[in-house]
Amino acid sequence: MITEIGIVAGDILHYLEQNGEVPLDSLVEKIGKSKDLVLMGIGWLGREGHVILKQENSEYLCTLRKKEE
Repeated sequence: MITEIGIVAGDILHYLEQNGEVPLDSLVEKIGKSKDLVLMGIGWLGREGHVILKQENSEYLCTLRKKEE
């Protein structure tokens, strides 16, 4: 299971690099995995400081954390 979460986390990173900020529901749809698995991947990436998940009104938006130079 850890391997699958890591693969999905990589898919999420690549998708966000190409598309920027995206609603969570759209991300789940575009990644093509279960919502639970995508949420685990986002949690992994969030814990490592790679993504930011924020709430706007009734939806969540996911984006890459900007790299400090």
